[in-house]
Amino acid sequence: MPGNIISDNIIVPVNLPDDTIIKVIGVGGGGCNAAAHMFRQGIHDVSFLVCNTDRKHLEDSPIGNKLQLGPGLGAGGRPEVARKLAEDSVEAIDNALGETTKMIFITAGMGGGTGTGASPVIAREARKRGILTVGIVTIPFLYEGFKQIDKALDGVERLADEVDSLLVINNQRLLEIYPHLSVMDGFKKADDTLLVAAKSIVEIITMSGTMNLDFEDVRMVLEDSGVAIISTGQSSGEGRLSKAIAEAVKSPLLNHNDIYHSTRFLMNISFNPKLGNGLMMEELSEVEAFMNSFSKEIETKWGLEENEELPEEIKVTILASGFGVYGNRERVEPIENVPDLDREEQREVRRYRFYQDVNSKPRKRRRHIFLYDMDDLENEELAKLIDDSVTNERSRQDLQDIIMASRKEKAFELDINNELPLMNSDVPMEITNGVDL
Repeated sequence: MPGNIISDNIIVPVNLPDDTIIKVIGVGGGGCNAAAHMFRQGIHDVSFLVCNTDRKHLEDSPIGNKLQLGPGLGAGGRPEVARKLAEDSVEAIDNALGETTKMIFITAGMGGGTGTGASPVIAREARKRGILTVGIVTIPFLYEGFKQIDKALDGVERLADEVDSLLVINNQRLLEIYPHLSVMDGFKKADDTLLVAAKSIVEIITMSGTMNLDFEDVRMVLEDSGVAIISTGQSSGEGRLSKAIAEAVKSPLLNHNDIYHSTRFLMNISFNPKLGNGLMMEELSEVEAFMNSFSKEIETKWGLEENEELPEEIKVTILASGFGVYGNRERVEPIENVPDLDREEQREVRRYRFYQDVNSKPRKRRRHIFLYDMDDLENEELAKLIDDSVTNERSRQDLQDIIMASRKEKAFELDINNELPLMNSDVPMEITNGVDL
């Protein structure tokens, strides 16, 4: 098996001579498939590694460098099993990262066992070594059900804590954007996002242009940056630069992000001097008009190069970062940090944040109804605490905490040692959260 040895019945990679600084790592079934798709495109200046708990799937991969996590029997769709197997393989993971690697792309399908459970461990080990770490993951179709989606989003949250930057591809968008493609061709569109991202980075750091960009410029945009967009656009003819920018910004498969809210931004403009009139000075006003929509505080890097191999007159490559995992909206507290009483509600909020822009069933308004007695209605402290809390951010647990705090305050004032009952149905008073789920 090229590039590997079998030790104790486990496939482990051999450290072959390699001077590439970018490595693509496929983790789990979906991640290995995405890496294989990119490998078949023959992209240069990138090395590949596939990691899986399923030995058979590893053996079938066209990628020579393989790392088996555990005995090779799979994880049974359980992320916690894959996470344990990855933790037990930390030394092998560290060796597989290689000596020259400065940046890795970790690709995985969230919702299964190995990709969801093992990818955060691999990302953590890479960042310990100062390797710039970018995750590119998919989340499930709606028809796969809430249990699978919740498991996937748990994985997204854990991976987001371990990578420098994260790109999230929502599989549900494949149904909307490419309804007439075959299933396999639709999946290839998602895999192309990894291809475009890695190829764009390679082109940026190897370019020799009028205004050069290098690896440290890429690091400036992506290091500790949250969610990112990496995309390209090409165009010819009238308005070609604006059209290329618009195509690059669109990124239809990526999770909803308003690029104008990014905090770091890199743009490289390539043009073919043999097509058209080259890049004209007046066209730079189109870039200025585009950048006027960003904050004046944004960090930017620019590149400009001639490339006679371009099929179109103009190509624009964009790296933008600084988004949260949930797009430009408020951060949702990780489920594991949420009190048990509020976890199901928080899961619903989280699903909505990821899937609100795709076709789904109508959402119902959830109401939390609490019944208070006459003493509560006369409790000024309770009224003040409720008035000071933000309605659409108030959870069931928050309301119960407010009730208990106010009653303890009143009990203290009246020198009463016994707390009043939490709820009483003598006088109904309804308080509604007002959160659309």
